[in-house]
Amino acid sequence: MTRGSRSQEEPPPAPEPLAVAVADSHCHLDIMGGDVAAQLALAREVGIDTVVQVGVDVASSRLSAELAGEYDAVWATVAVHPNEAGRGAATPEALQEIRRLAELPQVRGVGETGLDHFRTGPEGQGLQEESFRAHIAIAKETGKALVIHDRDAHDDVLRVLREEGAPDVTVFHCYSGDAAMARLCADAGYYLSFAGPVTFKPNDELRAAAAVCPQDRLLVETDAPFLTPMPFRGRPNAPYLIPLTMRALAMAREQDLDELCHAVAANTRRAFSLR
Repeated sequence: MTRGSRSQEEPPPAPEPLAVAVADSHCHLDIMGGDVAAQLALAREVGIDTVVQVGVDVASSRLSAELAGEYDAVWATVAVHPNEAGRGAATPEALQEIRRLAELPQVRGVGETGLDHFRTGPEGQGLQEESFRAHIAIAKETGKALVIHDRDAHDDVLRVLREEGAPDVTVFHCYSGDAAMARLCADAGYYLSFAGPVTFKPNDELRAAAAVCPQDRLLVETDAPFLTPMPFRGRPNAPYLIPLTMRALAMAREQDLDELCHAVAANTRRAFSLR
């Protein structure tokens, strides 16, 4: 994954604040670029009190742990991203460092890990799966949440989780399955985190999945600077845009927004072990 500022476009305006604070369960402050404190302040103004900063390689995982140590409003996850793993980056030395970082108290999860059949062809998928299994083991050993990247690989991700046995907390980042898969994940006790695509007009199946997701298993995220919600798709994403996705989720579920925010806030704290 390319690090550094993603876009020089004008950032979208701040949306109407949420009355009940929630967390952005998955973002990449390091890829966004700019001042972290300023981004956290913008988010706080619209009701986003916490962001989960996600590692995608050893360097960004170290940075994630550092940011979480510096800012109370930042929690970290650490991992070698599946696309990096498919290129051979999940070496024994890299995984050993991820294991070390996962032990740190400010690190709340292991991820993003998983499988990506969109960007990685058959030649790298075996390496991805080996890395995924290693990250599952790290999550279990350290008692941290497992944060899954699943792109065009639903059946294989679920298969590996069955074969290895999922950790106590498993989060599907940027959930992209349908309602039937959402029910399977709910039965297994997995959390589903919804991002900007749930606001995109063609994604009726994704909204149907959000509608059937149990209230106590639903999270929200930006994946910033990617996947900016409507009506600002294509412009830089940031944690302060979470209210747009929260309102879309409430509409899809035909649920009171404040009630859903209370649930999402509690779910995020439970998933990432902050009681």
